[in-house]
Amino acid sequence: MLVLASASPRRADLLRSAGIAFTVAPVDADERELPGEAPPAYAARVARSKAALAVPQHPGAVILAADTTVFLDLAGPPLGKPADRQAASTLLRALSSAPRHFVTTAFVLADTRGPEVTWLSRQVTTEVRMRSLADDELGAYLDSGEWRDKAGGYGIQGRAAGLVTGITGSYTAVVGLPLAEVLIALRELAVA
Repeated sequence: MLVLASASPRRADLLRSAGIAFTVAPVDADERELPGEAPPAYAARVARSKAALAVPQHPGAVILAADTTVFLDLAGPPLGKPADRQAASTLLRALSSAPRHFVTTAFVLADTRGPEVTWLSRQVTTEVRMRSLADDELGAYLDSGEWRDKAGGYGIQGRAAGLVTGITGSYTAVVGLPLAEVLIALRELAVA
């Protein structure tokens, strides 16, 4: 049995699109950044923390946990999910005025089917290029509310698809789960 330790409908949709059977069982992990933590390390740590919280609740299962972060460069902080409309506006202005930004999704599989837990961790980083936004375009996007509960304040699979001019890497990692890499890791554990 595969358990998705996430409330993200996007992650669930991606797994369903691949024909994977799973149960949803979200956990409430501490997602605060540590001082000086690089964004990919942050995503990996949070994904591991989510999986670790789910392990005792699901003996005999394989747990999948993930975390996505957006950042402008490795020296800067993870940009996270905007708390309100103003934060989303500031964030989207920064992303759309930069030549590129990056999205890392880290995932962890914890296999509790044996006498000891087997851990598999991976992370995938994608470069995203976004066009400059006119004030009315930004306002319309903010009015849509799509920015809520999304790393970087946008969902590439929704209205924001028209803001993105290109990507280098995994599209599904930007959505929230690098599906090809997850399927490979599930095969390694003889789950898929």
